[in-house]
Amino acid sequence: MTINTQPTAIMLVIGNEVLSGRTKDKNIGWVAEQLTNHGIKLVEARIIMDDHDTIVETIRKLSKEVDYVFTSGGIGPTHDDITTSAVAKAFNVPVLRNEEALRRLKNHYKGTGIELNSARLKMADIPEGALLIDNPVSAAPGFNIENVFVMAGVPKIMQAMLDGILKNIKSGSKMVSISIACKIGEGNLAQELQNIENSDDNIEIGCYPWFKSGVIGTNIVVRSLNKDSCQRAASKVKNFIKTFGETPEIIE
Repeated sequence: MTINTQPTAIMLVIGNEVLSGRTKDKNIGWVAEQLTNHGIKLVEARIIMDDHDTIVETIRKLSKEVDYVFTSGGIGPTHDDITTSAVAKAFNVPVLRNEEALRRLKNHYKGTGIELNSARLKMADIPEGALLIDNPVSAAPGFNIENVFVMAGVPKIMQAMLDGILKNIKSGSKMVSISIACKIGEGNLAQELQNIENSDDNIEIGCYPWFKSGVIGTNIVVRSLNKDSCQRAASKVKNFIKTFGETPEIIE
């Protein structure tokens, strides 16, 4: 039985430009790291196209499966920015001009010489009842409706938005991890590592092979929400490595 718990989350990247390879996603890895640091377990990351029905159905499904859904992309001023309307439809609410979002946009563009035209005003349209997510970079807010947090796709803006979100949502127990390196191929380690993992429901063990200067080796990562479980499993791993005549190295 797992002693500690974590809220669960899914990251949803929305955009044809990512699926085509034209834009390289920089958000999933960063979000995964931040959620891990805040005791939230990312159980899935998914990339979907800019298709209204696909977004609607995906949001409806995923929001029922985890504690939090984080999305990036599709809330800008262009014709293919359809995430806002799709999320609104997923929760059966209308999209309305949000007065606070409008105020922020007016303040941001005031004195810049850039027209707050109809396209940019679209970024003040928010699903009814949603809470705004602050955007300290370019003012146009994201929004939170039920357990879905809708953010910009631009990494710098998305990161700033997530920083604010994480200060205000429930986190859980932080994962403890111990990394061990050895000059042994993972095929020689696999069975016993599985045995160690199976001996304690509180732990996860990952194997990551490497090849350096003609030497084959493996980095083994023991993870757990329980510090004692993690340390016990790591000790078993180190003792197993020693049976090969090798000295395990702890990676900081």
